[in-house]
Amino acid sequence: MKPVLTISILLCCINLFGQDTIDTFNDLKALKKWKLKFENSLTNNWQDHWFLDGKRAKLETNEKGMTFTAGPIERNDSCHAVLWTTKSFKGDLKIEYEYTRTDTKQKWVNILYLQATGVEPYKKDIYKWKEARTVPAMKTYYNYMNALHISYAAFNNNTGEEYVRARKYPVKPGENFNTSTEISPAFTDTGLFLPNQTYQITVIKTDETLYFKVEGKDESKLFSWDISKIGSVKKGRIGLRHMFTRSAQYANFKVFTK
Repeated sequence: MKPVLTISILLCCINLFGQDTIDTFNDLKALKKWKLKFENSLTNNWQDHWFLDGKRAKLETNEKGMTFTAGPIERNDSCHAVLWTTKSFKGDLKIEYEYTRTDTKQKWVNILYLQATGVEPYKKDIYKWKEARTVPAMKTYYNYMNALHISYAAFNNNTGEEYVRARKYPVKPGENFNTSTEISPAFTDTGLFLPNQTYQITVIKTDETLYFKVEGKDESKLFSWDISKIGSVKKGRIGLRHMFTRSAQYANFKVFTK
């Protein structure tokens, strides 16, 4: 188990909490083998590079980026929304983008989907069955996609506790979503993703490890998960999910592969 690393606060104790993990992440991030495959400022027409699941979302762009707002009614599946890259990406990934939370909700979840493809009875190319996701219910994704999932700016609906968590789809036959898909560990009370504060997010995915680094004005944290034994996720699209009522601004989205 690899612990969350609090860089800004625990500088004096950083070696006790995984300096090797930080060094590995920094080495991976700096590799010259990364090739830029996708770059979008999100300040102009988002439809040039993305397609949307769900008809009740609002997407507005300006010189600062794109504000993505899900539908307004809680517990109404038609108010979920997922924004997908038109491109697919193969192999190891490095993703960088700026994220600014524009809601003040203490419930529901933002999700980053990595390399999603369809599973039977649907086509592997998820674009080919996007009409089945006009109402983008969560179960359609976790039952019928092969993908990695990172929850962030996410909250326990009963307690308001904030968390970061990774999952692997699809749900295994005969098991439920929570026990079947979660990749240990989960991290709670991270202190990140405060409303109206911009965070630089960096995600690196290899065959062995998934990294999620969040850099804010006041603190920076690195999360990691061992994904070496969870099954293959090799090629597919990247998606941004907002559960109903959630809203955020995105900017300077980049994807590298090697």
